[in-house]
Amino acid sequence: MHVVIVGGGIVGLSSAYSLARGGADVSLYEKGSLGAGSTARSAGGIRSQFSTAVNVRLSEASKEVWDEFENRFGVDIAHRKPGYLFLARTAETAEQFRENVAMQNDLGVDSEFLDPAEAIEHCPGLRDEEFVAATYNADDGFADPNLAVQGYAEAAREAGVDIRTKTAVTDVLTDDSNEVVGVKTDAGRIDADFVVNAAGAWASEVAAFAGIDLPIHPRRRQIAVVDPSQPVSEDVPLTIDLDTGSYFRPERDGAALVGGHFASEERSSSNASGEERPASEDPDMEPDAYSESMDLPWAATAVERAADCATYFGGDTRIRRGWAGLYAVTPDHHPIVEETVPGLVTAAGFSGHGFQHAPATGKLVAELCLDGEASLVDVDGLSSRRFENGDDEAGDGRVERNVA
Repeated sequence: MHVVIVGGGIVGLSSAYSLARGGADVSLYEKGSLGAGSTARSAGGIRSQFSTAVNVRLSEASKEVWDEFENRFGVDIAHRKPGYLFLARTAETAEQFRENVAMQNDLGVDSEFLDPAEAIEHCPGLRDEEFVAATYNADDGFADPNLAVQGYAEAAREAGVDIRTKTAVTDVLTDDSNEVVGVKTDAGRIDADFVVNAAGAWASEVAAFAGIDLPIHPRRRQIAVVDPSQPVSEDVPLTIDLDTGSYFRPERDGAALVGGHFASEERSSSNASGEERPASEDPDMEPDAYSESMDLPWAATAVERAADCATYFGGDTRIRRGWAGLYAVTPDHHPIVEETVPGLVTAAGFSGHGFQHAPATGKLVAELCLDGEASLVDVDGLSSRRFENGDDEAGDGRVERNVA
């Protein structure tokens, strides 16, 4: 069996590795460099604290790989586990936290519901008077996405995957019955038994080659590296103020990453027609049109929001550098994982969660191609049919909050 993978980010590489290990002949095509799209610009979060069961299950299946990554792949990905701390400012959010923790506990995840006084034990700089509740999981953390790409790429090559960078897929080929039979690339026609669409923010373009309309849209997101007013210890968790969308996490030597989704502050990008629109709100934004540079006004807002959350940040916090990337977002912030039409498997639309869910996704893609069905995690609720039916939500019946 020959499988062509479109996209050389972490999801495509994980899929290539799992398929090759399962006995498939695999070719991967990436129009740029491996991991140079959304993966390289990820904050690297790895967590089980989600509000829907399917995302929790994807996390737990992926953590089995992340926890053993160095032993399996021979690459230290700087996987650190200071935990994730979610914060609630309102009673409504706090009640949602209670429900989330109960669901996570039922699935075997050791998350805790905390009051603000308990939360400050994990984050000593927390402005606890601003919050009414929190959740914490000590097993959550983050890793270096670039190192993970290196590990998967080397393992995929050793397993026999033919990786072609600087080679764009320009069309998806179908036969008379509309079954996908291959792709056209810069290097010519490539026949395949399956084509895997792992193109991230570009996934809807790849689907359109096959005449398929997928509701996956690019959204610009930004991260800043700062020298805070007070050093952030490396044992401080990745902390998310869910009601404002702000988050921060420790870097090395007392530095910190700050981020957040502040739609009104995000930089406008030109779409294909040259019109200026906020990138976060433009469903027609061309993924290649966005700037990879961080906006200083956005970064100032991110620091201000972080200062409202914790005393580590203040007027003398210095912004070192930053960057922007793209989320591939669906209406319910859950991915599409399915055989969309015969011969075309989709693994895209992770809405910022693609890095952490890549190990499980790669195994699911291999199961769909090699076995005809997924068994690692029940992905029936991740079919694109949920949008055709007007549900606009995954099987759990919830829209996942889009955070780090």
